[in-house]
Amino acid sequence: MPNYKIALIIGSLRKDSFNRKLAMALIKLAPDNFIFEELKISELPLYNQDDDQNQAPAVKKLKAQINGVDGLLFVTPEYNRSIPGVLKNAIDHASRPYGQNAWAHKPAAIIGVSPGALGTALAQQHLRNVLAYLDVPTLNQPEAFIHAKEGLFDEAGNVGPAHKEFLQKFINNFINWVKKQQVKL
Repeated sequence: MPNYKIALIIGSLRKDSFNRKLAMALIKLAPDNFIFEELKISELPLYNQDDDQNQAPAVKKLKAQINGVDGLLFVTPEYNRSIPGVLKNAIDHASRPYGQNAWAHKPAAIIGVSPGALGTALAQQHLRNVLAYLDVPTLNQPEAFIHAKEGLFDEAGNVGPAHKEFLQKFINNFINWVKKQQVKL
């Protein structure tokens, strides 16, 4: 069985963020031949087009990591009804300079968790718009706007029983999406 390397992009920098916990719990639901590597987006300078021809080492590392993966899993909070600035900064860096978009053709899925009842619906919609422009085939179903509430995680950081079936379905659909897109490449 072939291995698949997946870039994990967490849109929150907070050490104990709900989205980081969700990302770590989702990894445990994936099969062993799916290997997740978190992209360290906190190390990136602010995007400046003047730097496109002389990108910082952290930007070059990010682009190399993206180029070496089979898929992308975005786990992001919603800030002010959109995606966090740090996530947009990473997306901008790896898509530039024009014509050197590292994100293109990488199958992706988006999920997020929030204390708000709408989860991260608006952030995910904004991210889908950006990824569509960048030619990233994105899993459409199931949509996963997770409400952070008691029981989402157990004491060990695993997905709690009330949410396990849905999140297992999400990760299974993502796994199948990555495999399907690999056949097309």
